[in-house]
Amino acid sequence: MSLIELTNITKTYDLGEVQVPVLKGITASVGRGELVALMGASGSGKSTLMNILGCLDRPTGGSYRLDGQEISDLTTDERAHVRNEKIGFVFQSFNLLARTTALENVMMPLTYAGRGVPDREAKRRATEILVKVGLGDRLHHYPSQMSGGQMQRVAIARSLINHPPLLFADEPTGNLDSRTSDEVLEMFQKLNQEDGITIIIVTHSIEVGQLAKRAITMKDGLIESGAYAERTAAAAKQYLATHPA
Repeated sequence: MSLIELTNITKTYDLGEVQVPVLKGITASVGRGELVALMGASGSGKSTLMNILGCLDRPTGGSYRLDGQEISDLTTDERAHVRNEKIGFVFQSFNLLARTTALENVMMPLTYAGRGVPDREAKRRATEILVKVGLGDRLHHYPSQMSGGQMQRVAIARSLINHPPLLFADEPTGNLDSRTSDEVLEMFQKLNQEDGITIIIVTHSIEVGQLAKRAITMKDGLIESGAYAERTAAAAKQYLATHPA
């Protein structure tokens, strides 16, 4: 069974007397345990689609089923509940609280979700995840005391604290150098392979897209192709030929 099922999803923004169609009929699915790249140039509609998939926005029309539940007609509060229960987010800018330690940043979603998790249990879970992402010696460090790669690892740990089945990574290596980017991408692969987490990486980068098992490539509000190899193999070869490791 697919974790995500989209049927004829549309999104139109009403700008006064002008209506701007951004998504023009998206039909796609993502299986449980997939690692997918959502690719496309600026203005292709990929960010709008991610916002809908992540329950941050609702479509104008069509059906979106997540884990068997119809999402498209939920209220704002109901979508927030689904986000807290089933979805994790990792962003390009990390979005960490500057005056809060790595441990406290990771614990934060447990408090926000209102699950009544005792403080001792929250600390145990946060510590366990930080160790998993290689930051067992940085529990009490503040963001200003960490490198970009370490901050992104904290952000990844925070996204996993509620054990979501679905993780979105929006340009997760955009603020990182190439070596650190490789380390972060390897972590996504490990989480996908070892923990079975479904991961969708939103990116315009061919190099990042190569990490995925499949790509959903968008252009002008439509899906161009569901097969990454067919769409980008030639471009990837050309890029790698001119950018040797």
